[in-house]
Amino acid sequence: MTYFTPQKPDKDVISIRLPSELLRAIDENAAKSDISRNEFINQCIVFAMQHLKSQE
Repeated sequence: MTYFTPQKPDKDVISIRLPSELLRAIDENAAKSDISRNEFINQCIVFAMQHLKSQE
């Protein structure tokens, strides 16, 4: 039998400054997606990193 073992991923707390309009847009889109601001920003960053053009 396979057992479930809860795990807490390693995460670091950071502070960033965002323009007020951008933060409002983030909050609106997070609410529309029914996810937290934090999760929305994380998903945006992951998407951007995966689609970043190589600078070779």
